[in-house]
Amino acid sequence: MSSQDALSRAEEAELDLVCVSPAARPPVCKIIDYGKYRYEMIRRDKEAKKKQKSIELKEVRLSPNIDTNDLATKTNAARKFLEKGNKVKVTLRFRGREMSHMNQSRYILDDFAKTLEDIAVIDKPSKVEGRTLVMFMSAKKN
Repeated sequence: MSSQDALSRAEEAELDLVCVSPAARPPVCKIIDYGKYRYEMIRRDKEAKKKQKSIELKEVRLSPNIDTNDLATKTNAARKFLEKGNKVKVTLRFRGREMSHMNQSRYILDDFAKTLEDIAVIDKPSKVEGRTLVMFMSAKKN
């Protein structure tokens, strides 16, 4: 149907001619009430947002001279974050003279990742950012 015919029919019915999918060949248009159409589109978008799951980034901070029990506690906290579907940022902070032993302390992050390898994968391997070593982990996809 030509656009003039469609426009005249819309005016007769006292409704609007709305282009539903302009990308299609030929473009698809409907004769509807535009205010009602916009309201339904906004409602549909709100419903889609409600069903979306937002992924948070949780941080676990470690130090180079961490004890095994403390490391186990931090690992359990990270495990809980990962099971909830969040991503985990593991930071190993160095202060003062600890900076000179940065490479020897990299094993702490490796052990941390090894204990969580059953439920997590490493997104970004450990890298130096200033006075910290940073590693990102996320839950495995089944």
